[in-house]
Formats: sequence, C-alpha cells, structure tokens
Amino acid sequence: MNRRDLALHVDAVLEARFPHAPLALRFESPLQLLVAVILSAQCTDERVNAVTGKLFARFPSAEAFAEAPLEELEALVRPTGFYRNKARMIKECCRQLVARFGGDVPSSMEDLTSLPGVGRKTANMVRGNAFGLPGIAVDTHVQRVTTRLGLSAQSDPEGIERDLMELLPPDRWTLFSNRVILFGREVCTSRAPACALCPFLEHCPSATRCERGGARHEARGHPPGSHPALGLSTRKEGR
Repeated sequence: MNRRDLALHVDAVLEARFPHAPLALRFESPLQLLVAVILSAQCTDERVNAVTGKLFARFPSAEAFAEAPLEELEALVRPTGFYRNKARMIKECCRQLVARFGGDVPSSMEDLTSLPGVGRKTANMVRGNAFGLPGIAVDTHVQRVTTRLGLSAQSDPEGIERDLMELLPPDRWTLFSNRVILFGREVCTSRAPACALCPFLEHCPSATRCERGGARHEARGHPPGSHPALGLSTRKEGR
C-alpha cells in the first residue's frame, strides 16, 4: 500500500472509530480555544479544562485578558504549569488582538502566527475547530503516530504537516488531526504502544519495534521513545 492509500485507509478507519472527534479542550469561541491551546503546552487537556471555566468567566474578552492584573492571571493558570510564561503570553497575545484586530481572533494563518505564543499547530487547531477552515495540527501525538506509520519521514512538525497535506484532501485535514490525537492517546502511545490492538498493525513499519519495547532502537543507540526520525519528542511549541 502506497503512502496516499495508507493515509486514506487510516483516515477511514479512524473516522469509524471516532465519528465526531471533537477536541478535548472545552471552548465556546475562537478566543477561548486560542487561550486553551496556549495553556495546553506541557499540560493535560483535563487540567486545562479544570482551569478555563473560572478563567473565562473572570476574563470574557480579549480586552479583559489584556487588562488583567498579571498576578491574578498567573494565579488562575498556575495549575497548568509554566504559569508565569503562559500568563504573560496570554496577556500579550490579547493585547495585540485588541490593538491590531479589534479584540477578535483572526482566521488567517499569517495573522494567527504573528501573535505571541501561536505557532502553526495552535493556528491550525483554531482555524479548524473554531472557524471550520482546513488545517492539520501536528502535535506530539500526530507527529508520533504518522511517522510510526510511515506517512511522513520528516522529523519536524512543519515537514510532517506538508506531507500529510499532500496525502489527504483538505476537507479531511482537521478531523484527521483530531482523530489521530485520540488514537495516539488510546492506542499508539509514546512509551507503551498497544500494537496488538492496532487496526493498522499489518501496514505499520514500526510495529515490530513497538512490540519489542524499542529493542531495534536501542541496538542503534537510541533509547525507546526518543528516536528523532520517529518524531517522539515531547517538546511543545512556544512560538
């Protein structure tokens, strides 16, 4: 099976498994999603959701975030980790939203990625899930799963994004990303992938490595879960 056929097969199987595939992050507006994704860096979605209910009630608009006392904002986002950086980033991002976009979150990739703390992953999540625009958000789960399956040989998120965009039609991009994220959390996990339960086992060039606990990578001098070619980095964007 060639890469394009495999990508379409993966997309179809994951659609049957996760028909709706909403983001785990709770939001009611583009601004709320933008803030939630910034907070999700090095943090679980569950913990972000536990914080954002009170956060969004306290600061309902970009203007409110821009004018927020930094100490109060830090205290509210503290459970998500790296709270000082995240609070400053959110405040500055919203300050620029007010100054440049009238307090509204823009929908273009160029405008979104010009904001503090917003890289292509965040921009694609916002564009796809808040605006209904096509985009492939390459987080660590998408990076890990797609490189393990051989859908991309790239080691950087933007390279993986380009490869996947060539393999799938645009109207599939957003939900494909969401579904792969869910699949990466449930089955194709970083440290102990459940290869025996994987519906793509017969097509996966990494299955033997996974089932043997990374022995092949150790033989090559790479500890399990750290091979750069497989995109198993745990780095989050902070651009």
